[in-house]
Amino acid sequence: MQVKLVGNISQKEIERQVQICAAAGKLSRMPGSVFDAINSMEDPEKALKFVSRVINMGHTSTIDHDYMVFALSEVTPVVEQTIIAERFASFTIKSRREVDFSKVGFYIPDFHDEKGSVLENNNEIKNKYKKHMQSLFESYSKINESGINKEDSRFVLPYCYYGEIIMGLDATSLARMIIKLTKTKYANITELKELGDKLYEIALKRAPYLHTIIDKEEDKNYSEVEKVLSEVDKPKYNILSSPVLLDCTPNIDETLIINALMRLYNYDYKMAKKFYDNNIKGNEKLEEQIVKSIFNEREHEDLKQINMRFQFSVPMAILTHYTRHRRLSLSIPDFVPNFNLKYYITPPSIKDSNLNKFYEEIFENNLKVYDEFKKMGIREEDLVYFTLSGNAINVVINFDGEAFRWICRLRECTKAQWCIRENVLKMHAEISKLSKYFARNLGPDCVTKHICSEGKESCGRILKILENLKDKSYE
Repeated sequence: MQVKLVGNISQKEIERQVQICAAAGKLSRMPGSVFDAINSMEDPEKALKFVSRVINMGHTSTIDHDYMVFALSEVTPVVEQTIIAERFASFTIKSRREVDFSKVGFYIPDFHDEKGSVLENNNEIKNKYKKHMQSLFESYSKINESGINKEDSRFVLPYCYYGEIIMGLDATSLARMIIKLTKTKYANITELKELGDKLYEIALKRAPYLHTIIDKEEDKNYSEVEKVLSEVDKPKYNILSSPVLLDCTPNIDETLIINALMRLYNYDYKMAKKFYDNNIKGNEKLEEQIVKSIFNEREHEDLKQINMRFQFSVPMAILTHYTRHRRLSLSIPDFVPNFNLKYYITPPSIKDSNLNKFYEEIFENNLKVYDEFKKMGIREEDLVYFTLSGNAINVVINFDGEAFRWICRLRECTKAQWCIRENVLKMHAEISKLSKYFARNLGPDCVTKHICSEGKESCGRILKILENLKDKSYE
């Protein structure tokens, strides 16, 4: 694992960033202008002491102004999904849909018992682990070389493969990340603890005030909820076959229109509802025009006032496609306890080929080797890397109306990965049962705006849409 700050940061630049954060803390309570606040913190030692005192009081918004960009090399999807799920950072990741991952290498952990001690036969176990993982990469190459695209071949990649990430975040988020990786149950996963320690080492130099809030956090290497439920018998779970709508704003179209009235005219709810009932309700043409105009607004503020919550299953390979949308609020199962590796999804391109049995054997054998390792008394935190990218889990995502519009716009596109496109289309269909006009305005740009930004890579669907519109204009 390599963790580095992007760019050469001089001591003078570090002092300047501390000055800005200190000035932000000073500004809120001092008389004078923002420039007076900045000038009052020109002394580096004074600025560091001041910002440390401010954030120690809990006013961490002052260090949101200190932004850093990191390069993370040779880190696994275990790292990737941990930092993405918490919305700590902005990030760019090497695409598994486009890049050959057969030679990227993979992480080999030490193997510990439940108490955290390295097993005596650790090296022997590591050799067995290495041999198994190499066989999975060979299977990936075989599937890809047999004509299956990289997008679907990657479903057999184990979660130990190395990825590359560029990550940007402010100092408040960096502190939260370090605390999570070094002082919570996530620290039991050696790779995550190593990342946290390296980030902390960099933080001491780049953001020297951060130790103030990191060091005072106590270590808590367990989940409070899991601790409470430890004595309760828990049934085994099943993977959902289709998205389930758990909760939704009632009367979606009506809610959108009434909220627009409240926003535009400063009506209270009762007045807006009365206006809607007397002047708009039942006039389908007007209702449709209003909802469409809400979609045409640049900011989409009214869309953010409705919510819908879904649960559905996804293969691990696709999880990043959801988590990268920072507008979404999602709940993802923890890596530990480990997922049930018997659940997996087969891409249609493989299911319909002569590779289907070979694919099934990969997952069956991986589960068999995982069980062998578990019987050795190895703690679960070291076994997370047996998760294959095609293994499936249930996730819960809460969308506001704007976030749902956004994901339908991107993921209903024919160029989107088949699995996420299928899921989003099914969620759209569920909302169509509850909404007339909101649901009609959802979809890719070619459908809703009659434009396509893919250029030469366009699927060509826009041409058919425009041709149909042209034909209708002559009717």
